[in-house]
Formats: sequence, C-alpha cells, structure tokens
Amino acid sequence: MTNFISIFPLGIVVYPGEQLNLHVFEPRYKQLARECVAENKPFGIPAVIDKKIMEYGTLVTIEKVEKLYDNGEMDLVTRGTSVFRTLEHIGDIPDKLYAGAIVNYPENHAGSNARLLDEVLHGIRELHAILQVHKKFPKEDARLTAYDLAHHAGLSLTEEYELLHLFYELQRLEYLKRHLHKVIPMMAEMERLKERVKLNGHFRNLSAGDL
Repeated sequence: MTNFISIFPLGIVVYPGEQLNLHVFEPRYKQLARECVAENKPFGIPAVIDKKIMEYGTLVTIEKVEKLYDNGEMDLVTRGTSVFRTLEHIGDIPDKLYAGAIVNYPENHAGSNARLLDEVLHGIRELHAILQVHKKFPKEDARLTAYDLAHHAGLSLTEEYELLHLFYELQRLEYLKRHLHKVIPMMAEMERLKERVKLNGHFRNLSAGDL
C-alpha cells in the first residue's frame, strides 16, 4: 500500500508496538496533532540522524490526549504501528505548517526463534547487571520481540535505525545478539578498570603465594 501521511520528524527511532509520550509545542506540530486527533488519523515519525530526515520511520496512532494546555500545546500518548519507507518528501502542503510524505509499508516478517530470543534476553540481562540497571519488561519473555528489546540493548541511534529497516524478526534478533556479544566484554572490562582505579591508594591484603 502507498499513501500520503503527515510527518513529525524526531531525533529518535520509534518501533512498532512502542508507546511514545510526546509533548507537542511547536505551532506546526500543534496543527498536525489537532488534525490527527479530530480526524482519528495516524502520522509518521521518520528518524532524524545527523540533521537529516531518514528514509524509514514508523507510523504512530494517538491513543490519548493526556493534557491539553491553554496555549494549544499537548501531551500525547502514541503507539507505533508499522514501519514505512518514504518515497517522496513533500515539504509544502497548502494551508499546512507541517510537512508530509508519500510512503509505502515494506512487508514485515514476524516469525521468531525461541533459542535466539533466549540468547538475546540473557545478553541484555547480563549487560544490565554489569551496568547495575534494573528493568522489567511489560510482557512475559516468550512474547517479547526484537522491537521490545532494542531500546534496552545499548544501541546507538544509528544502530537503532539500522534495526528499524530489517524486515525479518530473525534478522533483528541476530543483529541484537551480535551487538551484545561485542559490547558485553567491553563493558565488563570497563567495570574491572573502574574497580582497579577505586583500589588505587587503598590498603590491600596482597600475597605473591608460596614463591
């Protein structure tokens, strides 16, 4: 399917299924939000990286207007639905302050693998333990997807964007697994280095053994 959508470019990556809370304050996006609420229509959030609007983004729906301010600003609860690819960016729309795009929606294959998902979950929990971060996921383990886990794996914005345009769940999980295999040893070594630095100057019980 190809269609026109209003767009709200942001310096983040939004994934399908993700809840995103937005405070809308710019005049162009206040107009966009008002129209989307009134007409019950979604809008697109393409990722912005290095001040460039990227080709891929995520369509989101407004689930709730949490707060409407006297000056027209809004607190919105939105939910990502599907990944889109921009075919044409439309900067000037008559009577609109915001931009739009002609987009299509690449086919997305959700088939997972329990063993691979377990590996990724184990890696994320190991990373969190190293960093002393405590997080709980909103679903039971077997129902989690790469989209649910990506923001918790320590990816950079560019890496999160790379994962956004992988259209097989197995590819996404494999991407996270490779990332974790690379980053966990680095973080573990940094933690060991921190401990060595902390010990410098302290009295320690040292022994060279029976030499």
